[in-house]
Amino acid sequence: MSRLIRVIPVVFKQIRRSPVRSGLTILGIAVAMYLFVVVEAMRDGVRDATEVQAGDTTLVVYRENRFCPFSSKLPQFYEDRIDRIDGVLGVVPMQIHVSNCRASLDVVTFRGVPMDDLENALAKESRIIEGSSDSWRSRGDGAIVGEALAKRRGIKVGDRFSAAGITVFVAGILESDHAQDRNVSWVHLPFLQESARRGGTGSIVTQFNVKVDDPTRLESIAADIDDAFAHDEHPTTTRPEKAFVGRAASDIIELVDFAGMLAWGSLAAVFALIANAIILSMRDRVRDHAVLQTLGYTGGLIGWMVVIEGILLGLAGGLLGALAAWMTVRLGHFSLTMEGLNVEIATGWIAPVLGIVAAIVLGLLAGIVPAIRLARHDISSAFRAV
Repeated sequence: MSRLIRVIPVVFKQIRRSPVRSGLTILGIAVAMYLFVVVEAMRDGVRDATEVQAGDTTLVVYRENRFCPFSSKLPQFYEDRIDRIDGVLGVVPMQIHVSNCRASLDVVTFRGVPMDDLENALAKESRIIEGSSDSWRSRGDGAIVGEALAKRRGIKVGDRFSAAGITVFVAGILESDHAQDRNVSWVHLPFLQESARRGGTGSIVTQFNVKVDDPTRLESIAADIDDAFAHDEHPTTTRPEKAFVGRAASDIIELVDFAGMLAWGSLAAVFALIANAIILSMRDRVRDHAVLQTLGYTGGLIGWMVVIEGILLGLAGGLLGALAAWMTVRLGHFSLTMEGLNVEIATGWIAPVLGIVAAIVLGLLAGIVPAIRLARHDISSAFRAV
């Protein structure tokens, strides 16, 4: 085992002897792995935003057959009727106003909620890290801005910012593990209703967020809500929050699925790059291999060195590409938004680690066949090829 480890410095020297070829190979691997990691981060974000989990307790009541927030209009007095339905713990009427209803990377979403319902509207793990809710309540134009939106727009407490025809005063910055909270600006419901001029103060809202007492009854309570308004002038469609995001983001999901095919294609490119680099290096090192055999290196040990070379190339390119992708996603705070709902590109460690491991495994596989061929060569055939 010690012999297998001691040859690693020799492999490093062999790689450095062809700096241009090795550098281009590593750069090509890095570009391919960059694409792979970014796409995997997008897929992680889609899963986090759209997969309904056992502990989810939030339903979204929307206008039936409506999609963009501009077209969903429900009477605010529906709140009392929804609150009386069995299994409902609380109801928050909400006005949504967006700068762009189509899929985009930079959309500002305003969510108007009643003053006393801010805490009920936010996810439990959300907290205000700058400013305060008291400051928000003291100003009619106050806004609590999600940290991702604040970083993307360079917003801080005390600033005023405008988007989609709405101008607000930043009273606080919100930190949350919930993607929908991190990427919106929370404002007073009457203020947003009046500013947006879509229904007037105290009459029309975009949706209701409903908390239920039993996560296992999400579907049945949703059906009860829709049945209650089925024959009204404004019928509703009620879904679990993440299912609602999934429906709104269907185009984004299809785009990410297509990008996933490109990501797997990038893995094939990584395999081809490493295999090509190893084959070319074997042709250049026929004399070196013959000399190594005369010094006592067995065919198996030389084959092991070829496998190590593939692993090192994959590791170097994987680290470079994964780190670049992680930094891009983390510093960019990218969020795919459609119809006022956000799908964040994840910034966790899973996608980068997966990319690095994939590059190492592909380097290992790319080196196996050349290593077996080289291990079978005897010293005489090596010298004849010189």
